[in-house]
Amino acid sequence: MEDILRAIALGIVQGLTEFFPVSSSGHLILTRELFGWEFRDDLTLDVALHLGTTVAIVAFFWRQWVEFGRSARICLFRRRDAWPEHRRSLSLLILLVFGSLPVAIVGITLGDFIEHEVRSPVVVAAMLILFAVVLFVAERFGQQMRSVESAGWRDIIQIGLAQAIALVPGVSRSGVTISAGLGLGFKRAEAARLSFLLATPAIIGAGLLEIGQAVKAGVPSADVDAIAFGVLASAVAGWLSIIFLLRLVQGRSYLPFVVYRIFVGLFALSYFLV
Repeated sequence: MEDILRAIALGIVQGLTEFFPVSSSGHLILTRELFGWEFRDDLTLDVALHLGTTVAIVAFFWRQWVEFGRSARICLFRRRDAWPEHRRSLSLLILLVFGSLPVAIVGITLGDFIEHEVRSPVVVAAMLILFAVVLFVAERFGQQMRSVESAGWRDIIQIGLAQAIALVPGVSRSGVTISAGLGLGFKRAEAARLSFLLATPAIIGAGLLEIGQAVKAGVPSADVDAIAFGVLASAVAGWLSIIFLLRLVQGRSYLPFVVYRIFVGLFALSYFLV
């Protein structure tokens, strides 16, 4: 029962912080360190929590991805009379795929180094504070005039490179990509939407890699119930956090997340250093 409650708590943390610009990996590290929580198979649990947020983002944007697939099918079969209607959707899909390459390359080449060398509470705290400043500057000086449909190669490459930085715990994938989007002139809600669409291939890819590692390690049967509850908690919390964030930024700024990041970062620095 204790493992189940811990898995649910970590699932909620993962689901909320994966899509809020506050760093899910950083919060999982801080939560485990603060409470001294150890799971009998942390790798398998991490895969489960990741699976939950993957389900949330795919389920939320499923219509968009169905439209991408439909446009790709129509254009590949060369129905030229229908091309003008679907060309922009296909172009955006191609941009999203190429925009996911930087994080894939960095993850494959430096993933082990990041996993073993920079996953510390102090690094998390420092990155929370540093990229809170980045988000504040982007929010303050971004023009906030553009929509997702206006995204081009230059935009996607820059946001994709920013997403690769988020492999460092505490940076936040959504935080750094939203900051990049704001800096490039996208509206608040549009920057979040573009961030989520670009995150989908990255989240699925990372999940597949973690699943492969977990399969090699084996899944302890005693933890199956806890893992299932962790997936459910992560999926529900992730779904709700997407809805909340997209509605919040329709009329408000990202400033509350900036303040939150700085507060948590300073608290973690003082706690783990002092």
